[in-house]
Amino acid sequence: MAFSSTKIHVRMPLGNRKLCYGSWTSPNATGGDITTGLNRVEMCVLTHKGAAVEASTAVVNETFPLAGGNVTIVATSGDSGYYIAIGN
Repeated sequence: MAFSSTKIHVRMPLGNRKLCYGSWTSPNATGGDITTGLNRVEMCVLTHKGAAVEASTAVVNETFPLAGGNVTIVATSGDSGYYIAIGN
């Protein structure tokens, strides 16, 4: 199974910015692209989900601000978690 991301809520107003959040899973991959639905991403925060402490954390492999709504992350195979992205 490949990397995938799911938007839970897209473009919730946050002042003059928009916030979206969702989940990501990397079952047999070492990362991939989170599709945020934003046109410009100014910030993206990742967190893992699970019952144990992670040996290595997923990281965002981008420079912000980022034109386009795809945020590339690097994660360990088998990881999953949640994201929050803010932008326009």
